[in-house]
Amino acid sequence: MTNKTSWKIGLLFSTSGVTSIIEQSQLHGALLAIDQINSKGGVRGQPLEAISYDPGSVVSRYGELAEQLIVENKVSVIFGCYMSSSRKEVLPIVERRNALFFYPTIYEGFEYSPNVIYGGACPNQNSVPLANYLMSANGQRIFFVGSNYIYPYESNRVMRNVLRQGGGEVVGERYFDLETSAEGFRDVIAEIMSAKPDAIFSTVVGQSCIEFYRAYHAAGGDGRVCPIASLTTNEGEISAIGREAAVGHITAAPYFRSIQSVANRRFLKAYEAKFGSTIDVTSGCEAAYSQVHLFAAALEETGEMDTDSLREALLGEVFDAPQGQIKIDADNHHTYLQSRIAKVNEQGEFEVDLKVRRAIKPDPYLVYPAIHDWSFRTLKVTASGGHHA
Repeated sequence: MTNKTSWKIGLLFSTSGVTSIIEQSQLHGALLAIDQINSKGGVRGQPLEAISYDPGSVVSRYGELAEQLIVENKVSVIFGCYMSSSRKEVLPIVERRNALFFYPTIYEGFEYSPNVIYGGACPNQNSVPLANYLMSANGQRIFFVGSNYIYPYESNRVMRNVLRQGGGEVVGERYFDLETSAEGFRDVIAEIMSAKPDAIFSTVVGQSCIEFYRAYHAAGGDGRVCPIASLTTNEGEISAIGREAAVGHITAAPYFRSIQSVANRRFLKAYEAKFGSTIDVTSGCEAAYSQVHLFAAALEETGEMDTDSLREALLGEVFDAPQGQIKIDADNHHTYLQSRIAKVNEQGEFEVDLKVRRAIKPDPYLVYPAIHDWSFRTLKVTASGGHHA
């Protein structure tokens, strides 16, 4: 047991800049978990104390601020980042200084670090299910549109391979800057209208995601006819896009705000009490919330902020998250997660159409990337909230 009066942790989420719409919700999720833990007496009688910095969505700042947290603030546990490019800035710093980094965001896979706990979905938990769903529900001709950074390129590489296994075809592939306006998407939308794909797979993120969906709708695109399918478009963005432009579009994720479960209702009630609304609750928010609780359980066990001790305690740790039970995989530091596919309904809310029976073991290197690996474990969710195989 240390003589410290609190357990210091670092939070590295942008509350300004192009990715703030999602990172703000992740920050909120982490802060809610900290509040809940502290209201029950903290960990071993000491509260968690968060030191939070805003990198302003500037990629290089994440690395600089991670260094500042570790060196100046004497923090050895950090929660943060949305974009893969910002995670890549933090990675060498936490490895060099042997700090522990919790990354609560879906990502492209193909990475392992002994200093990272990956809390978001990797490709076998979302790309494979989504490809399977699109080809059975919509068709085999898919158009790719993405933002111009690591995650979209890698995610599209994986999606292309999975689609090919199922006989699918990529009919176009274009990338855009994170600051692209609706006008900037005009040419690619004309290209999409000409190609007439069965669906669009979007890895456009941040504010430009909102601009892309709006531009597609303005040009006559209809999600009920040719949906934009995504792994990243969340409730906060759908709200900003607007009901009319968002209806029919699809997202694959472990968590949606609309899940009807006791754990999720409890989570949303606490979130609304703290922040006044649940409008920005997203899968990334839920992942950050869950990761703080997983960390606190490990800290309760070890009673010290030693990275090696915490890592040992975390591997295999289980938490009853709002999405359902999750577990940190001792094999690869990723997380067993639920997997769901949802469509935006007429009210502008995600409605889960398909879900897995149990949490999926993470396979970040897609050792078993077969298109059909997922389908036999799914449940079709009916409009009444029931389900059948």
